[in-house]
Amino acid sequence: MEKDPFTGKIIGLAIEVHRVLGPGLLESTYQHCLAHELHLNGIPFRLEHPMPVEYKGVRLDCGYRIDLLVDDQLILELKAIEAVSGIHKAQLLTYLKLSGIKTGLLINFNVQRLTEGIERFKL
Repeated sequence: MEKDPFTGKIIGLAIEVHRVLGPGLLESTYQHCLAHELHLNGIPFRLEHPMPVEYKGVRLDCGYRIDLLVDDQLILELKAIEAVSGIHKAQLLTYLKLSGIKTGLLINFNVQRLTEGIERFKL
């Protein structure tokens, strides 16, 4: 998949968070630290952004939240789990489809080298 400078910058910030904290913490810790890095770098984002479901012409708030929506163009789905499974990938793909956003990153912080825990998705 083609890499772009914007997602490269975000991946660099996630690597910085992982470098400082290492694996083994809660997902929310990585989420807030990454949000802090985005803020320090002047990158607009929304934390826990609501993801409504469109059903038969009605928008329903079913409780879904995007971990981080970065500059209205990138969805970050963060994990701190032993292994990413198909359901985690499906979750991000569904968020991309529902939101109309074309690019997403699934980042699992519970790995020794963060580059091994990052997957890019593009619709």
